[in-house]
Order: sequence, then C-alpha cells, then structure tokens
Amino acid sequence: MAGEINKRIREITDATQNTKLAEEAYKYFRGITPIKSGNARSKTSLSADTIQAQYPYAQRLDNGYSKQAPAGMTKPTDEFVKQYIQKVSKG
Repeated sequence: MAGEINKRIREITDATQNTKLAEEAYKYFRGITPIKSGNARSKTSLSADTIQAQYPYAQRLDNGYSKQAPAGMTKPTDEFVKQYIQKVSKG
C-alpha cells in the first residue's frame, strides 16, 4: 500500500530532503485517511521515512472501501508527492 510511496520518496530525494518529503507525504496520507472512530488515523504513523498503516482493514480502505476515500490513500498521496516534488524542484 504505502510501500510505493515510500519507495518513490527514497528514490527521488537525498537524506535531508527525504525527511521533509516523508513528513509532507505522511501528513497528506493521514489527512485523507477516512475517519469513523478515529482508529485508522491514530494507527497511521511515520517511522523514519516509512508511512505505516497498522490496522487490520488498512488494505480495504486503500482499495476504496470507504466513501470518504473512494480512491484510497496511496494513489492520491502518490499524486501529491509528484506535485510536491515538481513544486520544490522549481524552487
């Protein structure tokens, strides 16, 4: 799920920029994570440069199970990362 985003983050940036990009991607990913009880958002974390969704139904949510996030979280976050990199690279 978030593995593709994490891989892209590591491939595109150096260690310093990687941390900033990972933080921005995490904020975005967590922000679009559907909220019903708050469990999914509270169990989403950032460890080093890896977004971790540690709850049993993470894959279902990422596959569009929730009407709150019909595109899941990974694909929109991937697009966010691409746009963020373009913005930052333009200076």
